[in-house]
Amino acid sequence: MSDSAARDRDVAETESALAHPVVAPDRTASYGDHPDQVIDFYAPRDGRTGAPLVVLLHGGAWRAPYDRAHVSPLADFLARRGFAVASVEYRRGGAEGQGQEPGADPVAGRWPETFDDVAAALDAVPALAARELPEADVRRIVVTGHSAGGHLALWAAARHVLPEGSPWHLPAPPPLRGVVALAPIADFATAVELGVCGGAVSQLLGEGGESEERTAQADPTALLPTGIATAIVHGEEDIFVPLAVSEAYVDAAAKSGEMVGFTLLGDVGHFPLIDPLADACAIVAEEITQLAW
Repeated sequence: MSDSAARDRDVAETESALAHPVVAPDRTASYGDHPDQVIDFYAPRDGRTGAPLVVLLHGGAWRAPYDRAHVSPLADFLARRGFAVASVEYRRGGAEGQGQEPGADPVAGRWPETFDDVAAALDAVPALAARELPEADVRRIVVTGHSAGGHLALWAAARHVLPEGSPWHLPAPPPLRGVVALAPIADFATAVELGVCGGAVSQLLGEGGESEERTAQADPTALLPTGIATAIVHGEEDIFVPLAVSEAYVDAAAKSGEMVGFTLLGDVGHFPLIDPLADACAIVAEEITQLAW
């Protein structure tokens, strides 16, 4: 495929994925005091009880303009597949008051708030879901996320590997059935080398000595092995997060002694993975099903 044809396909895929109307949740609950510290809950559309719970983390390069609204059609799609869904919002970079220059691209991520929020949300999900979404079986939780959200999903499943001094450290593995990461920013070194999402990883990590320290706590590749069942789904034609980023993570996992499921989708770019009208989205649901049921 020529570069021009690839760009045309990518534009069409992006427009399709982002054209769906926002789907309102059945309930929303707060896990903190900040306006972004909320979780949207979607009940399984078939009325079943005891449904596995999918915790969904949206992407958008950890930048403020991109919130959970754009994955609400995916949340609804999964609910129509019989899952209970918890779609997490979290603080991102580039919000008002962060020194953004007019017209500049938003900074990626807020350190440490982005990670504070994901950790707090995952810790709060079982109790909040039991209260807000009684249809959910909180003993069967799968975490999934797309792009930067895929990074956060992998990170959330690896908190027990963090140093004991980390504020996000868990003393034992989180009670998850597994994690399904969709086109994740899974390996920071490769992502930085390729300039993924306009240098978002470098912005998230900062500069100088803090970058190395933050990498050790935030890079999923640095937190292997996890012992948590993990699957990655990635489009071979992805130009937002190139396939090489996931390949580097899978290779690192194998070297650590951990096997990671790796589903490659031919002639698929970045956004069909979250587009309910795309065949790729059905494959994503099947990957979640294999871990959840």
